[in-house]
Amino acid sequence: MSKYRCVICDYVYDPAEGDPGSGVEPNTPFEDLPEDWVCPLCGADKSNFEKI
Repeated sequence: MSKYRCVICDYVYDPAEGDPGSGVEPNTPFEDLPEDWVCPLCGADKSNFEKI
């Protein structure tokens, strides 16, 4: 699974870790995140992430 980086604040979404603070379980691919998921650091939406 690929990692994705927020182009605004450089937060890296790692699917292996998920985003427990937002209720996203580990091993959740970026593509499967809810459409309303936002960056936990800066609040940017998914369109502001790039594959790394």
